[in-house]
Amino acid sequence: MAEKDQKRCRCGGAGNAVYGIGLIGALVYYIQAADGFWEVVLGILQALVWPAFLTYHLLKFLSA
Repeated sequence: MAEKDQKRCRCGGAGNAVYGIGLIGALVYYIQAADGFWEVVLGILQALVWPAFLTYHLLKFLSA
């Protein structure tokens, strides 16, 4: 049983790095486009959920 615990796979680590780089890029993009404080706050929130926007627009493009 000890061998079973030692052979854990740490798969999917690259996905976290891609999300992190995308998060930083989205933060830079949305904050540069903001004119006021509340637009910066909205930009930060949008940067956190950028994969949802990407998926939505990609599926919208593919269905047209």
